[in-house]
Amino acid sequence: MRTISEKYKKINKTGLLFILPAVLIVVLLLIYPIFSSIYFSFTSKHLIKTRIDWVWLDNFKFVLTNPDFYVAFYNSIKWTGLSIVGQLLIGFATALALNKIPKYSGFFRILLIIPWAFPAIVIAFTWKWIFNDVYGFMPNLLTAIGMTNQNINFFADPNFVFGTVVFINIWFGSPLFMVNILSALKTIPSEQYEAAFMDGASAWQSFWSITIRHIRGVIGLLLVLRTIWIFNNFDLLYLITGGGPSNLTMTLPIFAFKVGWGMKQLGVASAITVILLLFLLGICLLFFKLLTKWERDDR
Repeated sequence: MRTISEKYKKINKTGLLFILPAVLIVVLLLIYPIFSSIYFSFTSKHLIKTRIDWVWLDNFKFVLTNPDFYVAFYNSIKWTGLSIVGQLLIGFATALALNKIPKYSGFFRILLIIPWAFPAIVIAFTWKWIFNDVYGFMPNLLTAIGMTNQNINFFADPNFVFGTVVFINIWFGSPLFMVNILSALKTIPSEQYEAAFMDGASAWQSFWSITIRHIRGVIGLLLVLRTIWIFNNFDLLYLITGGGPSNLTMTLPIFAFKVGWGMKQLGVASAITVILLLFLLGICLLFFKLLTKWERDDR
């Protein structure tokens, strides 16, 4: 007769076999790329040359003394900050509006989440068609109603290109905020608003003390996830502008791509990604400290 410990060991082995495929996927798709990038950042790894030498911190020195790195870093900060603020405000306002019309919220929720359902390549080429200065709908409309004297090339004009791509990213990412914030709003007990009304609280006081207090945890997690996602975003911006014109929309992921695959200097590109990783880890730590403080305040 088998003992309990033998049965327990058998169950453990079976459980390990079940989770082994997931562990392998995590190792291959997440852990290996991270450590390989860290390793290559200290070497002279080149996509054409076969010899690899240790260069230690030379790649980091090259990156940190390159003016293009600071241009890309500044653009990444602007791109992420403006996109996050726009997505949060529009998503929050839309969620509040849908929460007030429960009868039709399902229809409008499906309608408003459509941008999030499309792949980046479809979104990029659709908006490039809309803003095309020759046959695009928007430039021709602005000229037809007299707002401009001639069609504007939104993706080539330095005065418009950055604002245009930020607008597209806000349009694309707002539905994620809307859906999650709306779900959080549905969990707020109506009795709390009734009690606040009976106590003489104003609409603003109820909004700040009840609504915001209940959903700020969800908003905080969304800010963390979207900050990481947008700061690392490559496909949408690269497909629309390629980092141009004159590096006005070149962010750190595009800069790393150009160095790694354009100049073939994979070691330098890895150093850029390591710096990006460290920066995002610092931002995430600040966010998580804020979330921890909110949790303590709610107790």
